[in-house]
Amino acid sequence: DSDADQEADSQEGSKQNGVLTPKFKEVDRYGFTGGDQYTQRDRSVPLFNTLISRKRELKWLDMLENWEKWMSKRFKKVKRRCRKGVPPALRARAWQYLCGSKYLLDHNKGRFDEYLRQAGDPRWNEDIRKDLHRQFPFHEMFIAKGGHGQLDLYAVLKAYSVHNPIDGYCQAQAPIAAVLLMHMPAEQAFWCLVSICEKYLPGYYSQGLEAVQTDGDVLFGLLKRASPITYKHLKKQRIEPILYMTEWFMCVFTRTLPWASVLRVWDMFFCEGVKVMFRIALVIFRSIMGRPEQLADCQGLYETMEKIRHIPPEYLEEEYLIRECARLPTTERDMEKEHQYQMARRK
Repeated sequence: DSDADQEADSQEGSKQNGVLTPKFKEVDRYGFTGGDQYTQRDRSVPLFNTLISRKRELKWLDMLENWEKWMSKRFKKVKRRCRKGVPPALRARAWQYLCGSKYLLDHNKGRFDEYLRQAGDPRWNEDIRKDLHRQFPFHEMFIAKGGHGQLDLYAVLKAYSVHNPIDGYCQAQAPIAAVLLMHMPAEQAFWCLVSICEKYLPGYYSQGLEAVQTDGDVLFGLLKRASPITYKHLKKQRIEPILYMTEWFMCVFTRTLPWASVLRVWDMFFCEGVKVMFRIALVIFRSIMGRPEQLADCQGLYETMEKIRHIPPEYLEEEYLIRECARLPTTERDMEKEHQYQMARRK
């Protein structure tokens, strides 16, 4: 075929059963062409008019220009604004300021390129290569094998394995790095990943997953108070927290929630830390198995796990999750006490 023929073919698409199916599907506002996280057009209508959006952007610009002052003197206000959602145009910059990766980047000039020049551990390099095509295959950035998205993803993950040779690479880091790359260049994404792994989720990606298991026990303990009926059911079915912790906590809900909700949860996560994930998990459990009639159709371990894996979409909508998080009876003090208790129990 000539180039012109190929071009015409790609534009026209292919006919199946007399129906024209475009080769390249429409891309949603987040860059997805399909899959579970594709946002239907009717769902992607902005909730705020342009005037309100602009006002919020200006407030955020003021905060970012005077960041130290806001964080030290008016953190509650920052937290409230993160809970409302960071304006999309400023999300990349806000995340870097919130997690401290901007500071790391400024104080480690050239370090990222230095890591990339090193050979790295062949075992980690190979594992990373095998996982590249699995990260958001329906996102325009990662569709092409060997495309710039996959190359950047490899660079970020390989650099981290050089930066932290003891832990090296863990599969759950890949979707996190991919989300960061959807918002910022590779070097910035790398330092954000460092911040998440070292400051927000320390020990989560170490061999043995001890920190994840501890947090699983903390979640279970909190569930006892927040939803006793759910707690009893999971205990009776002997469902270990690790069965859902890897997907929920280690991947920071990137594989579980619709995309608009992922971004809102990340806005809060970067501001408030891991406790946001506990709140989201508690809300999900209370929503899907917090009432007796909901437990009637999950008698065994298999049925219960299916319920956890296939959460009705109405319980994952961003406004629902944020509203229910605010209604939770669980306080920060509860979380701290439960964490101390679980740490002491493990010693």
